[in-house]
Amino acid sequence: MTKTYTSLSEIKGDLLNGDITVEGLVRNYLAQIKSNAHLNAFNEVFEDEALNQAAEIDGKIKAGTAGRLAGMVISIKDNICYKGHKATASSKILDNYTAIYSSTIVERLLAEDAVIIGRCNCDEFAMGASNENSYYGPVKNYADESVVPGGSSGGSAVSVQAGMCHAAIGTDTGGSVRQPASFCGMIGFKPTYGRISRHGIIAYASSFDQVGSITQSVEDAALLLEVMGGPDAYDSTLIQKSILQYSTELNQTESPKKIAYLREALERPGLDEHIKTALLKAINNLKAAGHTVEPVSFEYLDYVVPTYYILTMAEASSNLARYDGVHYGYRSPKAVDLMSTYKLSRSEGFGKEVKRRIMLGTFILSAGYYDAYYTKAQRMRRLIREKTEEILATYDFILTPTAPTPAFKLGVEEKDPVVSYLADIFTVQASLSGMPAISLPAKTNEGELPFGLQLVAKRFDEQELLNFSKSFLNLS
Repeated sequence: MTKTYTSLSEIKGDLLNGDITVEGLVRNYLAQIKSNAHLNAFNEVFEDEALNQAAEIDGKIKAGTAGRLAGMVISIKDNICYKGHKATASSKILDNYTAIYSSTIVERLLAEDAVIIGRCNCDEFAMGASNENSYYGPVKNYADESVVPGGSSGGSAVSVQAGMCHAAIGTDTGGSVRQPASFCGMIGFKPTYGRISRHGIIAYASSFDQVGSITQSVEDAALLLEVMGGPDAYDSTLIQKSILQYSTELNQTESPKKIAYLREALERPGLDEHIKTALLKAINNLKAAGHTVEPVSFEYLDYVVPTYYILTMAEASSNLARYDGVHYGYRSPKAVDLMSTYKLSRSEGFGKEVKRRIMLGTFILSAGYYDAYYTKAQRMRRLIREKTEEILATYDFILTPTAPTPAFKLGVEEKDPVVSYLADIFTVQASLSGMPAISLPAKTNEGELPFGLQLVAKRFDEQELLNFSKSFLNLS
């Protein structure tokens, strides 16, 4: 049995010493996947392929030609295209779809000798905050199998949490990397919108979707951003700047920083007492370390969730119109003509939550309601972004809980989907404003469910955010 590694640098040290091999690591992770199959974290495991990749990389390590990610075994969310492999977005409507090309991030990960061990379960089309909205069934939290792992990248978070791989790649539309990382006690990092290519990512809401990582160390989050980020001719929304050397420039913040925390977040009635206590403790620790930590007012907190859902549902209605039973994917066997093909394939192929969001999004965009909902939400998004920028013009970071509660029980969302929607209340601010954000695990007492605290930084200020995250973890 291989020892537990929290960073790639630890793995590389043992690889260079000859204590382990990449093939041995992969075999260990495969054994963990089999023993934890009941958690339902993976939709497919690339066992033979991963072992072949590992053997090839072991040869490169001996020859001194291995890439920067040699030794890192990762999982990818099931909405990330990998040529020759299924990409279903955990939906029946794409159950038999095989990707005909690889996403830009997959190409970049493989070029640096990462091993991709499988594709992870997620909420269907990344729509959810619990990973219960999957055609392949819910994912269970490794810390407590009666609670959700968070979503939509729940399978990705559990794959790292349960030691089934070293790191995972997910997507974050409104908190879908950060919130499951919080529920599973991992580090969840969403860079600035426009930092990582979305080419080859199955879209939910295009102006929000962003690739992110779930890791056990800040160092690995920095390295993965360094590898995956940067200009790409296939994505016109990317910033056209060369990527920084985040991992080599990574160091703990020593100079005093100014940190804001949202008064409305701390005083919110639904905030779990354990999380509130951890947030207050973090504030006191930061002050003791010489940082300035002050409350600020964010009067739009009650508007962020409705704004986010109006806009993302509208974009989802448009993006998912292509899944019609004609071009590819599921086609109803009951269809007899073109109209019944559209109607039956979509009604049978999409799950309840996806259909709910498509219908609401179509309503929002319809004549007579467009201005009342969509236009108003766009104006609100601008106000939220401007207020966030105003705070970050004075402060270096914004500190909040990642989610208002630890993981909730399986089945709660089925009874009341609003519970799941409100789990995004602290994460969607960064998504609406396009800012980089990271969820860092808080220390919990034995028996408590894990949870995280979130830091938000200025747009494209990932280096400072990652540097400060290292210091923040050492203070907690």
